[in-house]
Amino acid sequence: MRPFSRRWYLLLSAYWFATAFKWTLVLFVLLPARVAELVPAAEKASRLGLLFGAGAVVATLGPPVMGWLSDRYPTRFGRRLPYLAAGSLVTALALVGMAYAGSYLALFLAYLLLQVADDLATGPYSALIPDLVPKERRGTASGWMGALQAVAQIAAGAAAFLVPSLPALFWAVAGLNLAAAGLTLGFLEEPQNPQGRREGLWESVLLPWRDPDFRWVWGTRFLVMLGQYLVQTYLQYYLADVVRVFAAFGRVIAGAAAQAIGLLVLLISLGGAATSVPAGRLSDRLGRKPLIYASGVGLAALLVPVLLFPRYDVLLFLALLFGVGYGVYAAVDWALVADVLKRPEAHATEMGVWQTSIVLPQIAAGLLGGAVGTLNRAQFGLGYAAAFSLAALSFLAGTLLVRNVRAAG
Repeated sequence: MRPFSRRWYLLLSAYWFATAFKWTLVLFVLLPARVAELVPAAEKASRLGLLFGAGAVVATLGPPVMGWLSDRYPTRFGRRLPYLAAGSLVTALALVGMAYAGSYLALFLAYLLLQVADDLATGPYSALIPDLVPKERRGTASGWMGALQAVAQIAAGAAAFLVPSLPALFWAVAGLNLAAAGLTLGFLEEPQNPQGRREGLWESVLLPWRDPDFRWVWGTRFLVMLGQYLVQTYLQYYLADVVRVFAAFGRVIAGAAAQAIGLLVLLISLGGAATSVPAGRLSDRLGRKPLIYASGVGLAALLVPVLLFPRYDVLLFLALLFGVGYGVYAAVDWALVADVLKRPEAHATEMGVWQTSIVLPQIAAGLLGGAVGTLNRAQFGLGYAAAFSLAALSFLAGTLLVRNVRAAG
């Protein structure tokens, strides 16, 4: 197959489509529903929170460890694809285990296995763009990856609506996971293993932190993701407590906050899907930084009317624009980190370390929930205003500080 064709980019990122589809359904539909089936109603929130917390720990530690294994122990079939094959198989088994778990403990263990399997596959898989794509084409590759992830979120929402059976959904996710892995494994070829010193795990994880460019890329991604998770975590409560009426075009279009946020997420995903590929291509021509600046400033600015005009029709329009802005950022930022990696023999380890900047902000946003509640009790809506204002500042800081990354334009 001709490298860098549209088909090649699609196959390169096929497993990211399956991964986004999987986690959208597991986190928002399947796992909460299975917990509700297995525990008393009064305990479901705390038991679900325990699962999320344990999963977050594994998701923080897993990518660097699995990436290091891929870098340190290549096989005769390659450094990345064998790990992808093994991880995708175990992922499918874990999903089936979750579907038929007969107790909360069995579900807990199957979910942890799913997290480990996902890291086994995606830790090494995350290195394929820096491994295979030259710098002048990484924006395009990153854009296709971002577009497939956004389309996967839309597809997951449609699947949740159209397939009422939980076991059938689990099987659908497992089947898509294997099919996407098969496409990547069947058509992509890895380059020869690069020569270079292969350090132990601890040394290999610490080495990228010595590079100021890597520290800035990690820190700026952390800030942008903190902004995203602050919005994502508290938006549904903001809709229920402040917006209350979900009307547009003169009619009520959602009866509850859960329905209302579903439509907003759909519009965000549509905006991201539409802009990711053009933004990635543009970054190959203009450089990464100009598009990151524009997207970050835009995301921050959009939160101002969210607070000033708490109306659902306004939020629908803003959600589409937010998706456009975040689609631009997501398309370019993966290429940015690939540009700053300086050790080809350690791409998977360093990408795994960088991915902790995506998981840790989610934990931080959740920990701020107590402060949000306290401020809301002190003055109606103050907690939401504080959370969204902090999100805007995080978007601004996380994008403008990219100026300090010297290895990218």
